[in-house]
Amino acid sequence: MPRPIATTTPVPLDDLLDFVRPRHHLILVTTRADGSPQVSPVSGGVDDAGRIVISTYPGRAKTRNAERDPRVSVCVLSDDWNGPWVQVDGTAQVLHMPEAEDALVDYYRCIAGEHPDWDEYRAAMRLQGKSLLRITPVRWGPLATGGFPAEVAARLDAQG
Repeated sequence: MPRPIATTTPVPLDDLLDFVRPRHHLILVTTRADGSPQVSPVSGGVDDAGRIVISTYPGRAKTRNAERDPRVSVCVLSDDWNGPWVQVDGTAQVLHMPEAEDALVDYYRCIAGEHPDWDEYRAAMRLQGKSLLRITPVRWGPLATGGFPAEVAARLDAQG
């Protein structure tokens, strides 16, 4: 059986967003005050304006870090661990209640579709004091898959 070969496929922004939309497992990287990275596993989606959106709380490190330094990176993973992934670098905007309320509705829609009771959802977001990160992509790597470099796979396959 042939070994899997790693791939990298450069894509334009529209194709990047099409890739990200159905994938909701992300790793968000922000920068701490001391300059070191802070990494958070998060759920996210893509809003109608083409921004990656992540629900959070005001006091979380990721939120405070993004407010201080809006330069963030997101690694978008496939549900299948061996599936394709991409790194997106962008500029974060942080929204807090009450400004975040409508944006949180958009966030829910892009992750899960329609809510059975939007009034109940909005009340829950207000009660929880939720915030939202909106990340505008400014640079992204190619869509990538894991595997061996082609020349290594060929050598290994030749050995049997």
